Amino acid sequence: MNQDIKNDQEKSQKKSHTWISWVLTAVLVALLVSFLYWQPILAKELDEMNGGSEPISVSEVSDASAEAMANMPYFKVEIDEAYLVRDTETQTIAPTRPRSEAVAYTVESGDALFSIASKYNLAPETVLWSNYDVLEDDPHSLRVDQVLIIPPTDGILYEWQEGDILEEVANEFNASVDDILSWSGNELDITNPVIEPGTMVMIPGGERELVQTWLVTTYAVGSSGVYNNVSGACEITDSNVYGVGYFIWPADNHYLSGNDYWSGHLGIDIAAGTGAPIYASDSGVVTFSGWYGSYGNMIMIDHQNGYFTVYAHLSAINVYCGSGVYQGQVIGYAGSTGNSTGPHLHFEVRYLGGFQNPWYVLP
Repeated sequence: MNQDIKNDQEKSQKKSHTWISWVLTAVLVALLVSFLYWQPILAKELDEMNGGSEPISVSEVSDASAEAMANMPYFKVEIDEAYLVRDTETQTIAPTRPRSEAVAYTVESGDALFSIASKYNLAPETVLWSNYDVLEDDPHSLRVDQVLIIPPTDGILYEWQEGDILEEVANEFNASVDDILSWSGNELDITNPVIEPGTMVMIPGGERELVQTWLVTTYAVGSSGVYNNVSGACEITDSNVYGVGYFIWPADNHYLSGNDYWSGHLGIDIAAGTGAPIYASDSGVVTFSGWYGSYGNMIMIDHQNGYFTVYAHLSAINVYCGSGVYQGQVIGYAGSTGNSTGPHLHFEVRYLGGFQNPWYVLP
């Protein structure tokens, strides 16, 4: 009897568990059907509220609800993709950081003003302007063991004189008063700039005319040149040789050794060892052959078509003044005579009395 009652109870419990599981399953199915039914409707309504843009996902609905609850401000971060690249260090002796003070440089054998300026990342005019007492605006007047003042930036390093006025000095060198005052190395009080005589003041961007009294005179044949200053200096024996209209390199090397063409050096210094042959760049008449001050042994040729060429610092000369020469003829040999710190050929091209950059006519 008791066993029957126990069996009935177990059957009743099993039925109860079965009914509960069915009820839970039905509830879950109802929730799933309800979600599937209401989700697109809710998404459509939110899309209309959002201006009809792209469909909003369930996660965006949750985000919208969270924003509605918290309503926190949104901050957009601007990302700058620009970045710095460190360049390879060039072969200079200037520091990588800007200098604010001048430094001294001792001239060595083989130096040229152009190469010295390049070592400090400066324009050659800057070095020439700031060393007038030593060089007197002549780039060929370099001498071994000379001490040059190297300014910290392009411009003029000026020694302040008694009675100087800042505005007048700035105007004299085509510079800005503000640039002079703000240059850190000058250490000036911009509210009350007092400069004692003898003070070295950097004038950034300053410039002045070069005093080029050292330049050789243009010697011409008869009336073919701009002016004729050859009387008494040269007897013309062959005036029937004329330029062919184009130029060749006057040396075997076709690269520089020293100065390039710039406002203070109106020619180019071509690499050539002592004794290397020097050629007439074009045919013409020799209007100067001999020693000429800082040029040393020099030859000038009038090509009788408006062009003149100059060959300087020669160790030896093969032609005489007044003779006709032909393009490619050996007229002398390279050297280091005159004002020179090493063997090379100083080569100039002139046209109708003016200087022309040789790079414009050389092949």
